[in-house]
Amino acid sequence: MRTSSRNIAIGCVAAALLALPAAASAGSANASALGQDLDSLLANPELAGGHAGLVVRNADTGETLYSRLGDDLLVPASNEKLVTSAAALDLLGADYSFDTIVRPAGTVSGGTLTGDLYLKGFGDPSTTLADYQAMANQVKQAGITNVTGHLVADDTYYDSVRLGPGWAWDDEPYFYNAQVSALTVAPDNNANAGSVNVTVAPGAQGQPAVVTMTPPNTYVTIQSTATTGTSTGLSVNRVHGTNTITVSGTIAAGAAAVTSQMSVDNPTAFAASVFRKALSDAGVSVTGTTTFQKMPTGLSTVASHTSATIGQLMAPFLKQSNNLIAETLTKAAGVERLGSGSFGAGVNALTTKLGALGIDPAKYNQFDGSGLSRLDIVSPAQIAQLLINAKSRPWFQTWYDALPVAGNSNPAIGGTLANRMAGTPAANNVHAKTGSMTGVSALSGYVTAADGEKLVFSLVSNNFLPGSVKDVEDAVAVRLAQYNGADDTSHAPRLVPHAKTTPGKVTDPRASLECSWTHSC
Repeated sequence: MRTSSRNIAIGCVAAALLALPAAASAGSANASALGQDLDSLLANPELAGGHAGLVVRNADTGETLYSRLGDDLLVPASNEKLVTSAAALDLLGADYSFDTIVRPAGTVSGGTLTGDLYLKGFGDPSTTLADYQAMANQVKQAGITNVTGHLVADDTYYDSVRLGPGWAWDDEPYFYNAQVSALTVAPDNNANAGSVNVTVAPGAQGQPAVVTMTPPNTYVTIQSTATTGTSTGLSVNRVHGTNTITVSGTIAAGAAAVTSQMSVDNPTAFAASVFRKALSDAGVSVTGTTTFQKMPTGLSTVASHTSATIGQLMAPFLKQSNNLIAETLTKAAGVERLGSGSFGAGVNALTTKLGALGIDPAKYNQFDGSGLSRLDIVSPAQIAQLLINAKSRPWFQTWYDALPVAGNSNPAIGGTLANRMAGTPAANNVHAKTGSMTGVSALSGYVTAADGEKLVFSLVSNNFLPGSVKDVEDAVAVRLAQYNGADDTSHAPRLVPHAKTTPGKVTDPRASLECSWTHSC
């Protein structure tokens, strides 16, 4: 549920767009030393045959310092999260939060509930095993130790469509492509709802590897042939359409444990099974089975959990490019604005906020909240304008602080940029959102130039050959950090090969990319 709501005003979109700062002509801007250096970087062979759009503007005046294909519509990958997060903060407010509640339907006497026990979720993507255990203890403290009826799970706050339009079916086993539900559970505090952590540890030499799951459960089945050997090479996968996770390969004796995150099929049923076990552990028995239907009205609450606010969730959302938080915000927007927790309603609700944020809905397509969909399209110019307009919002500082910070090795600060641009003028300077899918890469955000000028930039690349264009993005960001205004001179920028994710620990074809085969981060 929610702690705050707002009436949504849609008017004045045209006036807001007309009030945007005037920009210098791209031609004159690109003739500068900065423009020549950026032209040189975008001519890199890694982008040959592809399509790269870049816009650089003064964050305060709106002056355009550089534009190349800035108005072209491109697939943004996780740069979509910039739009979703900003529109959701405008629509829902930073104090919006999510509830999970437990209510009995029947009569309670002598510790026995003669009837059913309902568990209803309102979209919290961050609920953990500990939260369900706390609610189970609340049920016990309310005087219920035996339920004669069923445990009934209610996820109807959102619709039953679990996967977004345009998502890749072969990514479904992986946590970043987990199914969306209003009632779900995350394996840890990173809010990767609808998934489990599978940890593989070595046993004795030549013996089976030790495989465990978090949260521990009997809903998901592990089938492991992994052994303990002299080297590490593991494959972890969920069989499509099932809740069977296979683990194969070897892990070196004495090696550190390896953890993979895998999604579950039907996160509602998974959450219900976790809560049922928590009830049992708390001393509350349920005689009936687990069923799924809408909770009746008029029942009293005996247990509940309220999430952190979405302002507080912005850090894990943007730092780690959390897809499930993005989709949760999208469906929550649909419920709040249009009374429907569907992808379509959510996108339509968020769209009502786009004009004031600098995005023309007529020149923009959104089908989900995370950017996993290849149907999403936006221009670098519109992202840059959103970055400028966001500066005037009351939630801006929270949002800005939640962006990944280049070269900061603390993952809670650096996020997806923790291992990029270290030791350069961009380190601990650039606050920007990454985006990665096969053939798609993006980096958009803020940088303070050498002369103190505050800049916004958006670089979105599509249709390049497999490999990495992250070094191009990094070189662009570093060059912007070196920009010296009227005294700027060419820096003859060069590319520094981007540090790839180390393969070998988990031998999956997705492991050699920054995030995954199509992980939008």
